[in-house]
Amino acid sequence: MKALDFWFDPVSPYAWLAFQRLPEALAGLSYSVSYRPIVFAALLKHYAHKGPAEIEPKRAWTFRQVHWLGQRHGIAIETPERHPFNPIALSRLAWATAPEGTTPSRHACETILRHVWIGGADAESAARLAALRDQLAPRIDPASDEAKQRLRAATDGALARGVFGVPTLGIDDRLFWGFDGLDMAAACVRGDAWFSGPHWDREGAPRAGVKRA
Repeated sequence: MKALDFWFDPVSPYAWLAFQRLPEALAGLSYSVSYRPIVFAALLKHYAHKGPAEIEPKRAWTFRQVHWLGQRHGIAIETPERHPFNPIALSRLAWATAPEGTTPSRHACETILRHVWIGGADAESAARLAALRDQLAPRIDPASDEAKQRLRAATDGALARGVFGVPTLGIDDRLFWGFDGLDMAAACVRGDAWFSGPHWDREGAPRAGVKRA
């Protein structure tokens, strides 16, 4: 059985799409997944990069594309009332549901992602957040220091692994970024010969090039 890590942030529509398509992409394979909510904004800060929603033409393209991808793959998706929004309370809630020493369950993560990406409502609505918390019945208070630390540790761990965006799927020492990386990841799990050749290391190696001032 192959152990996989799935790093995501509820704010990402691609995370919702990849989460929903993951079982299909890995159909017929023996695997387990550790779902790891992280703070996407911390990745952006670390790499001094803007998020898609902070660049207007990119924001417009992102939401057009994710809705097209949703209809193409049969995955329901509805843009929330406000986006971007602050997803940290949702990610802390996910970690608050997980027993000590474990990661959040697929059920908890799907419930949280569905809260954002189905219905088109405000993901930060106090009433909706309270209802979501009641539904998930977390083990600890999502506002507790423990929940905050678990999210912080997951984010720091992702950065240490080289995660730069969400969603990212980790397989052994390899990282596969984005919804469109799922098929490549599945090929890796299946033992595709490409991954035994020189391509991965050769094409990922640094090389000379122009650097922007």
